[in-house]
Amino acid sequence: MAGLLALVGGAEWREACTFDRELLDASGGHEVLVLPTAAAYEHPQRAVDTAEAWFASMGAKVRPCMVLSRPDAESEEYAAMIGDASFVYIGGGSPLHLRSVLKDSLVWDAIVRVWDGGAVLAASSAGAMVLCDPMVDPRGGAFTVGLGLVNLLTVIPHANTWSPEKAQRTYSLAPAGVAVAALDECAALIRSPEGGGRWRAAGDGNVTVWLDGQQTSVDALTA
Repeated sequence: MAGLLALVGGAEWREACTFDRELLDASGGHEVLVLPTAAAYEHPQRAVDTAEAWFASMGAKVRPCMVLSRPDAESEEYAAMIGDASFVYIGGGSPLHLRSVLKDSLVWDAIVRVWDGGAVLAASSAGAMVLCDPMVDPRGGAFTVGLGLVNLLTVIPHANTWSPEKAQRTYSLAPAGVAVAALDECAALIRSPEGGGRWRAAGDGNVTVWLDGQQTSVDALTA
């Protein structure tokens, strides 16, 4: 059975992300494998450092997996690192870079395989966007192709920074049957194996869900 999945609205690895302790406990371990891929051009080591400090406060160790380019994503060494992980966390940055690096790669196959095997998978901001298909296109709020781990659900990260007009445009452009979850920073949608496919909101931020042009509840999500 696939493991716990968390889609985070951004501003990851800070105090308001109250769900991270739950994710760590669910992994049954004391190590988090962090992929700063989306931040390849935005100080990826800084992202790793932030994660290290945050999880150290919980008594856990961060192991960086520095998949920053397409050749990295075809590395058997990095794929093997992921295969040994019980908790994989994909950080934020550029969703388009992240998608181009991971799509149809050894590393992406390893992520899917380890999650299918029961590992915890968390993805924030760009990571949360890219896991979905369709995914919100950051260039204008319309839609483009994602990696398809999650279907019939797409996310707007950093929703508290979006204008109402831009968010409404995204809601109106969503394909029929595709739910749009607007996640504030430090908010998350979490789906656990024992939850029967249901999602729930967590964290200090707000989560707003729209489906077929109407606002609905998180409880209605079964994607």
